[in-house]
Amino acid sequence: MKQCIAHVAIVVRDYDEAIDFYVNKLHFELLDDTYQPEQDKRWVVVAPQGGSGTTILLARASKEEQEPFIGNQTGGRVFLFLNTDDFWRDYNDYKANGIEFVREPKTADYGIVAVFKDLYGNQWDLLQFNEDHPMMKRIK
Repeated sequence: MKQCIAHVAIVVRDYDEAIDFYVNKLHFELLDDTYQPEQDKRWVVVAPQGGSGTTILLARASKEEQEPFIGNQTGGRVFLFLNTDDFWRDYNDYKANGIEFVREPKTADYGIVAVFKDLYGNQWDLLQFNEDHPMMKRIK
């Protein structure tokens, strides 16, 4: 059996501001932006450059009950984990682009990590696994 998680949805307030953040600040690729007239929604998918794993579906809140979850999808816990091949390159680039880090870089048994917020406040780990970490087998 071979399975994978294709997309993870992030509830956003506005498609265009979310695209701007992910593409211009985090340097993700815009993979799809298709209008779906039957639902009056857009199918917007972004992904880290050079990645081959899970992509992110930017899903605009379409109901009033979804709006409180914009920026708080996991109750304030780190939500997504962005692994990089060069932590300091990306950390410095994100800082220069105005990305807010809520936990500064630290070295751990598994590698180096810092926590940042996306444009709505969802928390992300920016991390670089050590070469001998078990996740590296899955990434390569």
